[in-house]
Amino acid sequence: MKIIDYKENTGKYNMDYDSFLLDEAIKEQSKEPVLRFYGWNPPCVSLGRNQSSLKINENFCKENGIDIVKRITGGRGLLHDDEITYSFICPVSILENGESVIQSYKEISSAIIKGFEELNIKLEFGGGKKKEASHDYCMLLSTGADLTYNGKKLIGSAQFRKQGYILQHGSILFSYNEFLIKNIFNESTNNSITYINEINTQLKHHDIINAMTTGFLKNF
Repeated sequence: MKIIDYKENTGKYNMDYDSFLLDEAIKEQSKEPVLRFYGWNPPCVSLGRNQSSLKINENFCKENGIDIVKRITGGRGLLHDDEITYSFICPVSILENGESVIQSYKEISSAIIKGFEELNIKLEFGGGKKKEASHDYCMLLSTGADLTYNGKKLIGSAQFRKQGYILQHGSILFSYNEFLIKNIFNESTNNSITYINEINTQLKHHDIINAMTTGFLKNF
């Protein structure tokens, strides 16, 4: 497995680099998975590939130095600030049930679950709730592609498929700013999500990265 160490970059760089890694894997027809960790500087809102920027307060973002980018993946908007983002790229063929979107999410996310077990944190798969469908802030939606801790969403992930390859990336919150979320998305988290600093204040970025790397190496 190729592992790309954690670095902080702009939102545009991060999304462009994920796309580049996917295209490079396709071009080389690589069978080796790629695991990348990264952060966002400055803070950035990423919008799903089919989501309109009209859903967010663009003026507030501009006034507060928050970038806005489009993701190659679908889903709702996300504020990327104090978090670790992972991306995982692999050919569909190396997964046991790669042709199934739902099962491939579970197979890839099982590596994350295994990694967090190294930290004595038990994660579970989320489940969709129709009443949440109107939310524009992605972390307020809990689907089978997400991971929860004690019933609260911790990790939100999304996928994109191209020419037999999968890109899955997702956000692991260390903390979140309720003020920014409310002003950007006109949403309140209503205590429905959790974050690393709430679960264990002693954990650092390198602890999460090392644990997740172990989980992925065990699975892939």
